[in-house]
Amino acid sequence: MSAKQPKDEMSFLDHLEELRWHLIRSVIAILIVATVAFIFKDFIFDVILFGPKQKDFITYRWFCNISQTLGQGNSFCIDDLPFRIQSRTMAGQFSAHLWTSILAGFIVAFPYIVFEFWKFISPGLYEKERKNARGFIFIASMLFFFGVLFGYFIVTPLSINFLGNYSVSSEIFNDFDLSSYIGLLRASVLAAGIIFELPIIVYFLTKVGILTPNFLRKNRKVSLVVVLSLSAIITPPDIASQIIVSIPILILYEVSILISRIVIRKQDEMLENI
Repeated sequence: MSAKQPKDEMSFLDHLEELRWHLIRSVIAILIVATVAFIFKDFIFDVILFGPKQKDFITYRWFCNISQTLGQGNSFCIDDLPFRIQSRTMAGQFSAHLWTSILAGFIVAFPYIVFEFWKFISPGLYEKERKNARGFIFIASMLFFFGVLFGYFIVTPLSINFLGNYSVSSEIFNDFDLSSYIGLLRASVLAAGIIFELPIIVYFLTKVGILTPNFLRKNRKVSLVVVLSLSAIITPPDIASQIIVSIPILILYEVSILISRIVIRKQDEMLENI
């Protein structure tokens, strides 16, 4: 078996120092992108953030077309989103501007963050392991971006439509605080992005011996409950929304089982070659 790189012989403090510089470079990348996002606030807020607030948002048009295609008429069409967004604190808008820019910086710079993470852990891997994981940065980034898009185009509109139209009395008008609206969007996007990293998480947990494909298969029922619970947390409490969110998560779980099986097979082959 190939030897590991010399960096594996570094002391614990040396490893901490190395990690510190990886983190510093990642933070710098986030701040650079965040600065650009801060400058283009009109596009970030008016087009991206407040897009799902508009009744002609592309997701609402999709659901409307699907409803009409299935012969359900306009049952899934959005006529109005009867709520306004307000800022009730002196620093509310500036704070939203600042933290939204940082969030945009993290999302856009995610591939570089993964790259820095990979540079830190790769010296501790064997040469063959590094070759087998060359697509790690690309795959991890694509899964995260797919999750972010899913959270933005599916989870967020479903949540905004449900909560924006929900009313316990005609005497109450929905005036949502800016921080509440952005918090909902941020939670939906980041939660979906992290959930879509499930295959990557399973890959590493299998590598270190914590998970096996047999364990994942035997616990499908438990996983189903967990998936439904996650769907209930990140979506409004209606069955249709939870089903829509659960489907891709269940698919990712099955993909994770396949990945775990491949990792175990590769490890067995390496042991046979020793």
